[in-house]
Order: sequence, then C-alpha cells, then structure tokens
Amino acid sequence: MSYEASKIRLVMELRRQGITDQRVLGALERVPRELFVPEALRSEAYDNIPLPISQGQTISQPFIVAYMTQELQVGERSRVLEVGTGSGYQAAVLARLCRRVCTIERYRSLLAEAEARFRELNLHNITTRLGDGGKGWPELAPFERIMVTAAAEEVPLTLVEQLAEGGVMVLPIGGPGVQTLYRITRGPDGVAQEALLDVRFVPLVDGLPRGRD
Repeated sequence: MSYEASKIRLVMELRRQGITDQRVLGALERVPRELFVPEALRSEAYDNIPLPISQGQTISQPFIVAYMTQELQVGERSRVLEVGTGSGYQAAVLARLCRRVCTIERYRSLLAEAEARFRELNLHNITTRLGDGGKGWPELAPFERIMVTAAAEEVPLTLVEQLAEGGVMVLPIGGPGVQTLYRITRGPDGVAQEALLDVRFVPLVDGLPRGRD
C-alpha cells in the first residue's frame, strides 16, 4: 500500500476514534510521517501505533498526536511551546495550525535530526532550543498554548507560570507506566485541571544528558 493510501486509511481510523477537528486532520494529512520514523520502520509510518526512535524515545501514536492537538485548541495566531521535540513530528503538525512553535529538546542528536526535517519541509515557523524542557522558555513567555510530550510526576509550576491568561496546556501526569493526560487552563481566578484519558509517555527528565547524545 502506498504512503498516500495508508494516510487516507489512518485519517478514516482517527475519525472513527473521535478526532473531529478538520484543521487537525488536515494538518496530519499534510505532514509526511514517514520522514519522522527510522528508515527501517517506514512501512509502519501510518499504522496507528507508537514507534521507537533513537535515544530510547518514541514517536507517539497518531491518535495521541491528533487527540492532544485537538484538545490544545490551537488558533492560527497562537504561539505554542512544545516540551520534547523528539522526532519533530508533533511540532510539524502544530506548525501547520499556528503562528509559531517554540520547541525544546534535551538530546542534541534528536534536535539536529528534527531541525533537518523542518528545513526539508520548509517549516519556517518553528524555533528550536536545546535545553531542559521542564524550565520552559521564559525569554519567550507567555505562550497561548503549551504541549508537553513527556510525563511529569506533577504539574510543572514553571510551565504554568509561562502560560498566558486564557492559555491552555496539555500534558501527561504520573509516574512510570500508565499516566493521565490533563488539560490545564489558566484563567483570571486561577488554574483549572481536566483529566482526559490514560496514556503512556516517556518521563520528563530534569537537566541535559551527560556525555554524548
């Protein structure tokens, strides 16, 4: 089956799973997921499953990418902070929906590979940074939207502080194993939390890796 046929099949499956936002589905159709997975796994690029990438990380299941993006409710003028660039796939999807994506990755090699993919796809509205994602990007805050693609033990207050009033953050919370995906909304009277569904993500790790990465 061709990539295009596999992509159509995937989009139909996502619709059946409750992804109704046409902008989100359109963004997934426009991003070639096969460029973001290891070459040996490209035949599985449009299967609705997570796939391994380097540094013990994963590219998330397409449903999770679509669901988190839908729940983030990204507007065309939004500035979005992404914590955990990974392969760059989620950032590429977000870039089709908003004004600017600012994405942070702690592994230098992953970031370099993602940046090369962004250049290949002419995604010029993505700004990258090598760093500790848990600290956010205070120089560019506040952000209208924040997406965290690794699981923290609890809601990172540093990231909440970088969320604009009226802003939304979507992130997994919990220890190893099954976590809960939350949507955090910062309003004039404080912060509201809404549990969405159970997920599995790699942990959000403090600091940068030692040695070569």
